[in-house]
Amino acid sequence: MSIFEIIMLLCFAAGWPFSIYKSYTSRVNDGKSLPFLVIVFVGYIAGMTHKVLYNFDGVIYLYILNGAMVLADIMLYRRNAKLN
Repeated sequence: MSIFEIIMLLCFAAGWPFSIYKSYTSRVNDGKSLPFLVIVFVGYIAGMTHKVLYNFDGVIYLYILNGAMVLADIMLYRRNAKLN
């Protein structure tokens, strides 16, 4: 378990709720990029896969949390695209 990996994931986790809130309340995708969100989501999936296959520890829960928040933002992006 790396303290630096934990700090990185906690910092990212702190930012996603603001992005989700903005997506939910504004109902527009201004300033959002679906390809970016998908790339970040794939990165979290890769991190989870590494944890499961090579280095399983509690940090996987931070990857799951972050991945779930990015997935929520992707779903809101799609909702907002349909609304506009």
